[in-house]
Amino acid sequence: MKQFFGAFFGSIIGLLIATVLAILIIIGVIKSSFNSVLESSVDKIDLQSNTILKIILNGTIIEREKENIFKGFGTLSSLSGEGGLGLNSLVEKLNFAKNDTKIKGIYLVFKNIDAGFASLQELRNALSDFKKSGKFIYSYAENYSQKEYFLASVSNKIILNPQGNIDWKGLSMNLMFFKNAFDKLDLDVQVFRHGKFKSAVEPFLLNKMSQANRYQSEIFLNSIWNSMLTEISKDRKISVKQLNLLANGLQIQFPEDALINMIDALAYEDEVLLELKKKVGIKENEKTQFITLEKYKLNNVFNSKINNTKIAVIYANGSISSGNGNDNEIGSDRIARAIKEARLDDKVKAIVLRVNSPGGSALASDVIWREVYLSKKSKPMIVSMGDLAASGGYYISCAADKIFAQPNTITGSIGVFGVIPNLQKMLENKLGITIDTVNTNKYSDIASGLRSVNDFEYRYIQNGVEKVYDTFTRRVSEGRKMKQSDVDSLGQGRVWSGIDALKINLVDEIGGLKDAIAYAAKKANLQEYKLIELPKLINQFDEILGQKETELETRIVKKQLGPSYLYFKQLQQVSNLNGIQARLPFEILIK
Repeated sequence: MKQFFGAFFGSIIGLLIATVLAILIIIGVIKSSFNSVLESSVDKIDLQSNTILKIILNGTIIEREKENIFKGFGTLSSLSGEGGLGLNSLVEKLNFAKNDTKIKGIYLVFKNIDAGFASLQELRNALSDFKKSGKFIYSYAENYSQKEYFLASVSNKIILNPQGNIDWKGLSMNLMFFKNAFDKLDLDVQVFRHGKFKSAVEPFLLNKMSQANRYQSEIFLNSIWNSMLTEISKDRKISVKQLNLLANGLQIQFPEDALINMIDALAYEDEVLLELKKKVGIKENEKTQFITLEKYKLNNVFNSKINNTKIAVIYANGSISSGNGNDNEIGSDRIARAIKEARLDDKVKAIVLRVNSPGGSALASDVIWREVYLSKKSKPMIVSMGDLAASGGYYISCAADKIFAQPNTITGSIGVFGVIPNLQKMLENKLGITIDTVNTNKYSDIASGLRSVNDFEYRYIQNGVEKVYDTFTRRVSEGRKMKQSDVDSLGQGRVWSGIDALKINLVDEIGGLKDAIAYAAKKANLQEYKLIELPKLINQFDEILGQKETELETRIVKKQLGPSYLYFKQLQQVSNLNGIQARLPFEILIK
């Protein structure tokens, strides 16, 4: 009877939860439909002649804009996928606003921006291009992080709250090592790798960086920092030497310290708004004509007569694995299918592959590489690298006609590895669990994770790693027209910044997605064209109802752990690694 009532009430609770979820989804559909109808009923927003585009930079900047129709529904909103400002939409709207006569300038408000350095560079370039039109950019923040200041430094005027501060101390990178914890747990990790710089496995083998890892980390971290300083120096007329002195001495302690040359004024936001009114000729008692980025719609960007000529932009974003993946994880089936679709479409005259990936499965990377290779034979195939295009991310890029990267893109890491944990001692010594095995053949339980591998098995697995590395370096050799031995010397798992990768022929040109698209159009002899984005974004209903229980758990854990989720993820990845990996050496967190 107890079991009956338990099952009965459990069913009732489940039904209630499902009903509430269904009601919220219906509300979301109605809200989305209403907004769509409302927006479609207005072909063009009636802007005043002295309008200011207000851009509030708060939260994560992601590769592609994705409307969250459950926005405002709390938990449901957080479970509906990654949200944030889309870099593609931001850049597109800035390019359009540059020529919009109604837009007189931009008001940037910094809250708490989270973005990679290459994404910031791409956005900064778009802002710089906007400023060249003769229009103004004002920036305001209560506090500026280093990333936010890097972006704000392009402005005509930088304003800081009188009680705020600027974080200015240089870049730092932290790695967490788990070897001592594993030793206490009697957990053994068996590693197979090629590449002295392939340090993805170091957190499980060492308690600090290897000399090779420290060397490469110092090189690319300083490269990113110097790239930032160069840009800031150019726009703020402060020497790189002076910027370093300010950071080395922690000289920007109080708001007044920044007035020397890093900012233009200390003011509260109401004072900034009053100055903006005067800037565009609005009387003090009149309302400032702001339009938010969300409401600023693009109209008549493409002429109807050119709709049949297209350039396909294909987004490969996230870790690489076999299967379909999702909008934040690269599934080889889904991305290869998108490239093939563009390759076989006669209306698509060129393809731009936008890569933002730390790598992943070597096999899945090769599946995508094959479609890039085939597409290159029939039409221009250009790669635009985002924050990361490393290891497997570089693997899928190397066959392209031309590769664009930002100075601070993290790329390279041409190397492979495999990891097999050995749980035998931990289970026996810590939990009192012993393992007994029955095999049909001598090596049936190889790589089971329940015993250590012997010498013969080690050589067997290591041979597989060497073969994948040989294939990887051969792919790069053919794509980049280099000797395989030269690729090997540049490879070994070493990570490079975009600016350094340019010097050694791993990339062709410094630039962003806009530059890659322009080059693709030139290669295809296109004066006018329409952009299409692939693969199509996953419908949010399918995303919520179709996601696995583990995906829901991951999103909840990520929300609860915040920044600490990065380290939890590192441990989680060990148990989820399948096959030989072409993956970035470590989770990079630069502050």
